[in-house]
Amino acid sequence: MKQLLVSVLFFIFGAVTTTHAGDALDTLPSGTYDLDLSHSSLVWKVNHSGLSNYTARFTKMSGALDLDTQDPTKSTLTVEVDPMSLETHFPFDYKDWNKELKEDAKLFNATAHPSISFKSTGIEMTGENTGVVTGDLTFLGVTKPIALDVTFNGAFLEMPFVGKPVVGFTASATVERSKWGMEYLSPGIGDNVSLLIEAEFMKHK
Repeated sequence: MKQLLVSVLFFIFGAVTTTHAGDALDTLPSGTYDLDLSHSSLVWKVNHSGLSNYTARFTKMSGALDLDTQDPTKSTLTVEVDPMSLETHFPFDYKDWNKELKEDAKLFNATAHPSISFKSTGIEMTGENTGVVTGDLTFLGVTKPIALDVTFNGAFLEMPFVGKPVVGFTASATVERSKWGMEYLSPGIGDNVSLLIEAEFMKHK
């Protein structure tokens, strides 16, 4: 049984690592693509007293990419993040650090504001596989524009094991949390927050 399991895992991971997302974007069908949470992540970093960049992530989010594969600048993107999914991996058990950050009215205040959302307003191509996606970020009940630097990583017309079109992107942005009303512990905790995003989108059924 153990040998059989090893053989199956070798087949799966071997197939994945020897297959490349080499399909061109314009060979995929246009339409709605849903965020694949199992292969996506939203990590944020903020300066901690000039000593390190404190790092955490959100683990629950959804999104829809209305993709125009012939003219990507006509595509639109909407994303919704659950702030209650904040995960810091706090190493000590004497208090629930995640819960404190989520519920504190001076911080994420997730009980009063249970959603963080982004809605694109425009896309500009800056290179063959790069672009800037502008949009409105709503956080703590405040809506402000931000810009995401995006890299198109690749696509499958038929993703192995799922049999559907899939596209993947890496994105980053820097936002000033004070613009959304979160000024608590500044300047000891930095105002600039770095967002690091990995996202795969799968063609909607």
